[in-house]
Amino acid sequence: QVQLVESGGGLVQPGGSLRLSCAASGFIFSRYVMSWYRQAPGKERELVASITSLGDRPNYAESVKGRFTISRDNAKNTVYLQMNSLKPEDTAEYYCHAASIYYQNDYWGQGTQVTVSS
Repeated sequence: QVQLVESGGGLVQPGGSLRLSCAASGFIFSRYVMSWYRQAPGKERELVASITSLGDRPNYAESVKGRFTISRDNAKNTVYLQMNSLKPEDTAEYYCHAASIYYQNDYWGQGTQVTVSS
């Protein structure tokens, strides 16, 4: 059974930090590109950051460059999103996503809420 379980969301003040985690199981984690997406109320889901199966070549949305860092630990089947200098516009539900061109499938987590507010 495939599972992607996000954690680490919450309420934080502007300028604060959060670290999201996504624990994966039920598939060969090390062979999947991992990404974080977010969706704010009334908006479409957007890609925040992605990282290759080997953990190199991270890719970021322009709006989070220099503030967010994606990383992964293939030994722990976990991907992380370190979020610094948070802004109110970062408020959204954050989703973990796994994708494989080789296996031609992908998986979504259930999401974790991040709220940036004073």
